[in-house]
Amino acid sequence: MSARTLAQWLEFIGRQHPDAIALGLDRVRAVLGRMTVRIECPVITVAGTNGKGSVCAMLEAILQASGRRVGLYTSPHLLRYNERVRVDGSEVADAPLIEAFAAVERARGAVPLTYFEYGTLAALWLFGRAAPDALVLEVGLGGRLDAVNVLDADCAVLTSVGLDHAEYLGDTRESVGREKAGIFRGGKPAVVADPEPPASVLEGAARAGAQLLRLGKDFGYRAHPGQWDYWGPCGRRAALAYPALRGARQLRNAAAALAALDAVHGRLPVSMQDVRRGLAAAAPPGRFQVVPGRPQVILDVAHNPEAAQSLADNLAAAGFAAETRAVFGMLRDKDIAGVARIVAPRVTRWYLCGLGGPRGIAAEELARILAAAGVRAPLTTHLDAAAAFAAAREEAEENDKIVVFGSFLTVAEVMQSLAATRTRGGTHG
Repeated sequence: MSARTLAQWLEFIGRQHPDAIALGLDRVRAVLGRMTVRIECPVITVAGTNGKGSVCAMLEAILQASGRRVGLYTSPHLLRYNERVRVDGSEVADAPLIEAFAAVERARGAVPLTYFEYGTLAALWLFGRAAPDALVLEVGLGGRLDAVNVLDADCAVLTSVGLDHAEYLGDTRESVGREKAGIFRGGKPAVVADPEPPASVLEGAARAGAQLLRLGKDFGYRAHPGQWDYWGPCGRRAALAYPALRGARQLRNAAAALAALDAVHGRLPVSMQDVRRGLAAAAPPGRFQVVPGRPQVILDVAHNPEAAQSLADNLAAAGFAAETRAVFGMLRDKDIAGVARIVAPRVTRWYLCGLGGPRGIAAEELARILAAAGVRAPLTTHLDAAAAFAAAREEAEENDKIVVFGSFLTVAEVMQSLAATRTRGGTHG
């Protein structure tokens, strides 16, 4: 088994469960119990429909700025599986990941594990060996039954509650909130950054006996021109520079991260300087990421209505462009019409791309959905994201914007295209 390459392991673990997603903790708990993994550092678990990747990045960066070794587990990845597991600011290399997958395989016996469960157990095994000073875990889907929830968090963060993955989490904010509140633990802080959380979240915190910290009540923020203030359980941090991550909603995410750090300050104290340096350094790719050069290229993994509204707001605030050209590809189990309708007023021309795999959808079908949703701007259809992006760049003038969004897969393919262009030394505009 250990002779497998990482690519071969990833192909193998993708075949070990009949379903791509199968929520439940019994399988993970059983296998973890055989792996003798010891996690002794504080654990912060982050769930939410949107914003959880940004909060995780901010937590990692601030804690690193304080001189601590941080373990970070996130998903999905954009270009390499290694992005999902970081220790002390660096992606884990292939060899340790291979060793971790082999350890999971030895322990699981006949237990079928999904791809995400396999990866989560491998990450926990690696963190157990690395013994970081703090561990930040991003929930994959939901919360209550997500594999990450096998660990009891010392602090749980819920960034937002929106509609996504309805087939697993339900089709109301109440049902989604109920699932996400499953990461709360008795006697432990539960940071809720949704400004209007559904009742199920508050009920979940009460039922668990968690120490609830609510945005606007127990912590909050205020924006000023060029700077912002935070207040929370440990007092006020004033005149902070805006985070490296762009967009108005990133202040809410930053406040959530600071509230979490306030909640665990007894074990993980951070200074004002740590906060400043960390917020300036945290910049996970694909979150309204502006690529240098002309025409301006913006990469955003927005793939549900809440994230689409944030993208539309950011585009509105990003300055005038004669044309805003959208490279757009989504998975068929997402709210394609809802996302397109929200961003449509900011887009003058669409370049639709197909995505592969069982959840993929062809560009021609995307075009029909957009037409039915009332999108009237001109559009063209393309086989894949790279072809759509090439067409957009070919037609774009220097002062246009090209925004790439709709899926991690869409953004990843364009990132690869941009990297290939840089490797060839190519320029455009």
